[in-house]
Amino acid sequence: MPRAERIPLLHAVTDDAAVARAGFVERAEEVLAAGGARVALHLRAHGASGRTLHGIAARLAERARETGSLLLVNDRVDVALAAGAHGVQLGRRSLSVADARRLVGALLIGASAHDEGEGREAVEAGADFLVAGAVYPTATHPGQPGDGLGLIESVAVLGVPVIAIGGVTPERAGELRRAGAMGMAVIRGVWDALSPAGAVQRYIDAWQS
Repeated sequence: MPRAERIPLLHAVTDDAAVARAGFVERAEEVLAAGGARVALHLRAHGASGRTLHGIAARLAERARETGSLLLVNDRVDVALAAGAHGVQLGRRSLSVADARRLVGALLIGASAHDEGEGREAVEAGADFLVAGAVYPTATHPGQPGDGLGLIESVAVLGVPVIAIGGVTPERAGELRRAGAMGMAVIRGVWDALSPAGAVQRYIDAWQS
């Protein structure tokens, strides 16, 4: 399968609060089962130790293989490799895409893009997909306006799948798709839901409708 076709339409991104909640691993396994091949789980927890992340990632990597989903580890290339994850998501605090590629070989590499230049640089260095945003205002970046659909339009021409992040709701799926996004990344919309698995299905249904 071409690498671009391996990128799911929904990316469920964790944060420290989500990972710290009781029962997180079980909820994450439900998310993977609900989304199957249409979901990628991004394990992101900057405050967690490498040992803690590895333990979680190893379990979720096994469940992702069973469900046909993807597990990506944000920032921590070492944890992704040791746990058998499908790839990594890199941001401004991470290794460069080029350095990460030398380490991870054929694993998937996603890169954060906040503007066209950043996206182009990542693609030229070997990124398989971009996570672009924040598109809309979001509580993750309080007080900051979203970059708007223009950001998606500007990076959608770079030749790799673009995943929109930042204030993404099911109701916004259509306009994101029309702007050129190939999928959505969500934090609170999944992990703060009463049923994360149910939220996954709502996002997928909205995108495919």
